[in-house]
Amino acid sequence: MKTLIIAEHNGHSLATDTLKVVRAAASLDQQIDMLIAGENVNAIIEQAQRIETIDSVLVADSSCYQHALAENVSVLVEAMVSEHCDSPEGYSHILTAATTFGKNLLPRIAALLDVGMLSDVIEIESKDTVIRPIYAGNALARVRSNDRIKAISVRASAFDAAEQLSDSQGSAPVNFVAITHQSLLVEFVSQQVVASARPELPAARVVVSGGRGLGSKENFAMVEQLADKLDAAIGASRAAVDAGYVSNELQVGQTGKIVAPDLYIAIGISGAIQHLAGMKDSKVIVAINNDPDAAIFEIADYALIGDLFEILPALIDELG
Repeated sequence: MKTLIIAEHNGHSLATDTLKVVRAAASLDQQIDMLIAGENVNAIIEQAQRIETIDSVLVADSSCYQHALAENVSVLVEAMVSEHCDSPEGYSHILTAATTFGKNLLPRIAALLDVGMLSDVIEIESKDTVIRPIYAGNALARVRSNDRIKAISVRASAFDAAEQLSDSQGSAPVNFVAITHQSLLVEFVSQQVVASARPELPAARVVVSGGRGLGSKENFAMVEQLADKLDAAIGASRAAVDAGYVSNELQVGQTGKIVAPDLYIAIGISGAIQHLAGMKDSKVIVAINNDPDAAIFEIADYALIGDLFEILPALIDELG
């Protein structure tokens, strides 16, 4: 049996989270196929061919997959998996990242295949057993699935990215899939993408996050200044997002992005359990808050207790 990874991409390059899903899939010790659904995706195909442990790249190139609408891609995957479900060449595992893309797509696939779903997995112990967090990450559950096909969404922050080989080291074969599906119930209207020169939040080595303690959208600019000094990504607590300081795509937490950078700096964030669930696996945590009893200090490696409006400008100046 084989593993199928559904690639997430922006039309030009693979998402870093997909590379981490590949590393997770490698622990299953079976052939790995990667599905790329889109339109005019030659650049992505070349990138996927060079990923270590990928045995085959499957491509569904059609205008109906241009925007990766879950209503279309889910039917594509269901048709591919069902075609060989009783064959040794069939798929026993379907994996994708537990991102907005994956959370929208994989439950539909699981429902079409009439199987359960294993969500937000942080470790694959065996072909039928996984580890996933519960209760906002305060406990870990070992879950065993007896379904014929395992649909698994992977928490990317729990895995390293798979390496990409040079052209001379390897090039996985490409096979085109002649299955198209255009749902009559949905159409793509528009997409608003915020362009930024900063690193992507899930893939960044350093993340600087601001909370409600900053007080205003104008004050949040100090977080951006510090992030620029450190070549860091910007994050925010849900309270900061709800207050309109930044857009919700920067939210870190249980209902936002899950991150585990080398360095996480939390500014004016009290440490609600929902926020901690999204960043507590960071390697080094620095917290700046004027409340010595703030929950964030319980997991922080370095605590700066004081007025952030004094500490932050001094820190920015010190960094030159």
